[in-house]
Amino acid sequence: MQLPISYTEKMRTLLGEEFEQYMESFKSPPCSGIRINTLKTDTKAFLKMGIFDLEPVKWCQCGFYINDEQRPAKNWLYHAGLYYIQEPSAMSAAEVLPVKDGDRVLDLCAAPGGKTTQLAAKLNGTGVLFSNDISAGRAKAIVKNIELSGVKNCFVLSESSERLAENFGGYFDAILVDAPCGGEGMFRKKPDLIKTYTSQMTDFCEKSQREILDSAAKMLKAGGYLVYSTCTFSPEEDEGTVRDFLIKNRGFEICEIDRDLGFDHGRPEWADGSEELEKCARIWPHRQKGEGHFIALLKKTESCGEQGHATEAGSAEKELKPALEFMDKSLKSRPEGIYKIINGSVYILPEGSPELTGLRVLRSGLLAGEIKNGRFEPSQALAMALKKGEFINSVDFGKNDERVIRYLKGETVECPEAGDGWCAVCAEGFVLGWAKSQRGRLKNKYAVGWRWE
Repeated sequence: MQLPISYTEKMRTLLGEEFEQYMESFKSPPCSGIRINTLKTDTKAFLKMGIFDLEPVKWCQCGFYINDEQRPAKNWLYHAGLYYIQEPSAMSAAEVLPVKDGDRVLDLCAAPGGKTTQLAAKLNGTGVLFSNDISAGRAKAIVKNIELSGVKNCFVLSESSERLAENFGGYFDAILVDAPCGGEGMFRKKPDLIKTYTSQMTDFCEKSQREILDSAAKMLKAGGYLVYSTCTFSPEEDEGTVRDFLIKNRGFEICEIDRDLGFDHGRPEWADGSEELEKCARIWPHRQKGEGHFIALLKKTESCGEQGHATEAGSAEKELKPALEFMDKSLKSRPEGIYKIINGSVYILPEGSPELTGLRVLRSGLLAGEIKNGRFEPSQALAMALKKGEFINSVDFGKNDERVIRYLKGETVECPEAGDGWCAVCAEGFVLGWAKSQRGRLKNKYAVGWRWE
């Protein structure tokens, strides 16, 4: 692997005697991992299935190293949303962020949504989660990933951090900023990044990072936590950015990150020498099993004033009648939340959701389905957000039943045991999607864009 000379010289200066070890790390394959989705199952139960040969990731309770030869994307368990495929170092930032039930949480630079799904699992279906990416195209990937993971309480937005700060002053209990950066920590896993590397990129990223952090500071409540993370080794973008933030935002302090998680410490000598910076954490590919990563955990100690927020109101029951009748007929109980019709689609928003007028919103809570010509068509997202026991009518195939893969491919399958009408299709008790059963045949309603190829 041919690295830019300017980059290797910089790393030689930073690492000194460790430089050769760092260069040797490029001879080893990059690490791959999966993170168990605890909205669907628990880690112990997943491991008991014995599907994969896994090794625990030290800094993530639900994370495991996996060999790519096991092809985790080609397994029905992935289509059931039981795990998310994620580089192990990328699991660290959301794991470090303190999140408790009922919190308001923001993933500010979120695409493609892996960290959002991790935060959703930590919230355990409670509170309100916001996932934002300034690129609307990239934010669309978040929508699919939260649907696959069965997340009910998430808003997906595509706005600048400044625009969000204007609307959410002092609103959030916890914020994750996985900032745009030079990306040198991912050179081993994504060699194409090497082609785009320039030493000037650091200056560009620094400016962006500081602006994003300043906006995040305004949106955080007093007593709230902010995690700043990057996948660069650059001190200017890591310790330097954190130090600059603390100077400008006196109402924040750095928190110690648990060293038992296996991280290396921050490097004060690469910034202004402030000993507090040692509380930051680093992952090095020649020291830990993962790609390069930097993490800082910050706590807001002073209030800057919280804005008042009007809460969202639901649609009239008369307008919702087709959706409510469907749920009463097909589900054992209606999912809790605020039912609202937006552009012909029925959404179920978490209680206490704020009004988002004027913001670019791609998803508001759980998409339940669409009302067409007075009839309700349930969504793939609704099926994935529910468990088998919540459906009145369901079919459950064994893991080795050939109908599982046929269903995931979008085929009509024979199922004499199914009752007529809408039903949930499951495998080993885990929901895959909808079908419409008639005379022992399942008309496939699995989402077209999700189908097994």
